[in-house]
Amino acid sequence: MTIINRWGYHLVADISKCSPRSIRCAVNIHSFSNELVKRSDMVPYGMPQIVMFGSGNKKGYTLVQLIETSNICAHFVEESDDMYLDVFSCKKFDIPTVDDTIRKYFDPKSIKKVYLERKAENFRVDEPGW
Repeated sequence: MTIINRWGYHLVADISKCSPRSIRCAVNIHSFSNELVKRSDMVPYGMPQIVMFGSGNKKGYTLVQLIETSNICAHFVEESDDMYLDVFSCKKFDIPTVDDTIRKYFDPKSIKKVYLERKAENFRVDEPGW
């Protein structure tokens, strides 16, 4: 018998060599956040917070958008034109939709991602390989 109860879904993406203008523009980042929330059928909780901070090779905008089912966070690194994105939700979302939205707003050279299904307590799986 397999017992698995997922609590949340977490996409972690390392996005490299974005269009420099796109990651340095708070308006573009705001539009990305709004479209990602809408296309993923999520409900925003307030406005996205988009703040420029950091220094040296860590400087760039950071995005935090609370959603009813958790959050979307991203950091944009000006020195390398890279983006680090986390989408976490207890409601399932479509990964190709996230990819499409990233590509539309940031035109990256590559997207490397890991998708996790989260559950805090231990769960039992009586199948080989678990």
